[in-house]
Amino acid sequence: MSHQQERPRPAGSGTALSEAYDTALLDLDGVVYAGGEAIGHAVESLARARAGGMHLAYVTNNALRTPDAVAEHLTELGVPAEPSDVITSAQAVARLVADQLPSGARVLAIGGEGLRVALRERGLVPVESADDDPAAVVQGYGGPDMAWGRFAEASYAIRRGLPWFASNTDLTIPGARGIAPGNGAAVEVVRIATGAEPQVAGKPLPPMHRETVLRTGAKRPIVVGDRLDTDIEGAFNGGVDSLLVLTGVTDAAQLLAAPPQHRPTYVDRDLRGLLTGQPEVTSAGDAYRCGGWTAAVRGGELVLEGEGEALDGLRALCAAAWASAGPGVCGLETGKAVAGLGL
Repeated sequence: MSHQQERPRPAGSGTALSEAYDTALLDLDGVVYAGGEAIGHAVESLARARAGGMHLAYVTNNALRTPDAVAEHLTELGVPAEPSDVITSAQAVARLVADQLPSGARVLAIGGEGLRVALRERGLVPVESADDDPAAVVQGYGGPDMAWGRFAEASYAIRRGLPWFASNTDLTIPGARGIAPGNGAAVEVVRIATGAEPQVAGKPLPPMHRETVLRTGAKRPIVVGDRLDTDIEGAFNGGVDSLLVLTGVTDAAQLLAAPPQHRPTYVDRDLRGLLTGQPEVTSAGDAYRCGGWTAAVRGGELVLEGEGEALDGLRALCAAAWASAGPGVCGLETGKAVAGLGL
């Protein structure tokens, strides 16, 4: 975390998150859109947050598309964005490479146009073959039609002793038809073939957070995401607060079982959560209360009692489960408590 960043107190029910934080660092897939279409309430919620003075930045581990293409897509969906509002793992890995190689160095690029554009932006020269005298190998998501021979080129070069960089290691990527293999799956192919380990830039690792802060100038950022192992862990590693939205891959049971680095500061149903303060969770002994709900551990089981807004019940359950687990993973029976919320 940059020493210049200010971390505010968690917003109470009277303070909207869009007022408590100056910049929202928003994941895209599962947060703003899914399968290329805007997620419900995303467009109007982001418009209201922006109108209130919040800076919106779009932070994605997907290295395939250029910031120009991402900004154009967002604008078409009704979320006006400039290329400078978009930060990609391709940009983060390009900076990581440029910090270690001289300007003009040739780099074997295994990925799509977003990766090549980012490398050129840092004064590096993308090449296509291990025989083009590269000084390093950089791997990023190349889309579903990535030719198998590209992995062979990477393997040839890495086995010659060249340093290997990866934009990110997300094993999966959401699409219109479901979940598909992501760049992490492709990285595993090359890892198996070479026995090497790449330097990784993307979420949840520090190079991505550094790239985001450098490009946005955020002083009081909040990370907004749907994945515990990238978005929320990235916020944890960067020392900033986070909002988990339940419009993507994470469900209530996974949230309750989260280890400390995967526990968000806030949780909400969708991006409307930016426009409100988050209700306070209070404790009384070993019981935790939020809204009309009270959660506690009884006989090795997580128990929820009360009524009201389902999300308040989930917030109370999280407090009870995480307090019981401490620095570990919650091993309690949670199914009955979660089922009663209908989330």
